[in-house]
Amino acid sequence: MQVKVLVNGARGKMGQEVVKAVSADAALKLVGERNKDTDLWATIKVTKPDVVVDFTTPSAVYENVLLMIDLGVRPIVGTTGLTAEQVVDLQQRCAEKKLGGLIAPNFSLGAILMMQFAKVAVRYLPDVEIMEFHHPAKLDAPSGTALRTADLIAQAREQAPQLVASQEFVQGARGANYQAIPIHAIRLSGFVASQEVLFGGQGETLSIRHGTIHREAFMPGVRLACKKVMELDRMLVGLENILFD
Repeated sequence: MQVKVLVNGARGKMGQEVVKAVSADAALKLVGERNKDTDLWATIKVTKPDVVVDFTTPSAVYENVLLMIDLGVRPIVGTTGLTAEQVVDLQQRCAEKKLGGLIAPNFSLGAILMMQFAKVAVRYLPDVEIMEFHHPAKLDAPSGTALRTADLIAQAREQAPQLVASQEFVQGARGANYQAIPIHAIRLSGFVASQEVLFGGQGETLSIRHGTIHREAFMPGVRLACKKVMELDRMLVGLENILFD
């Protein structure tokens, strides 16, 4: 049976790619394309989707996902900007309804592998900084991918408490500081989405870099999420949780 998919934010650059990707997948059925000039509640009621893929804006995403959960529709959230408290709240609401969902800071399979490699590298090279590169229209900085990478690195450090970064963090032109990891956000024309995780050790450095040259790179992950979320009874954070299950 095909999974019925509604794309929320279908006129955006990511939304347009999702529409094409869903339409080209025989296991999925595009039942609707919603934009900010139409009512989300009414669109869901008319189209009756199994899944709503949300690529909208940080200011709208929380209310969007609340509505999806209230209507019993599985949310797949690619929009960044949710706070940690909002994520916990959405997960609790999904758990109460035994409703599957996914919040993914990045749907690129290569980006997920980059994060997994970084978790391994920090066990041996605990000094780390992150540089992320996006187009000028990206609304949030640091990116959700950079924050997710820092979270995963911090978790790896917690599991190996003997790891101690040698650098002392000082105020200055170092970008953001999250989970005791400097993050540098670059916003320039020509970029889509790229990230480099840099590690330093005694007399050596290691760089793990992932580059996206077209938004179609995110579509295999989106299509996978649309199918896998039907098997879930809770909301997960991170595509790695269904990619490596």
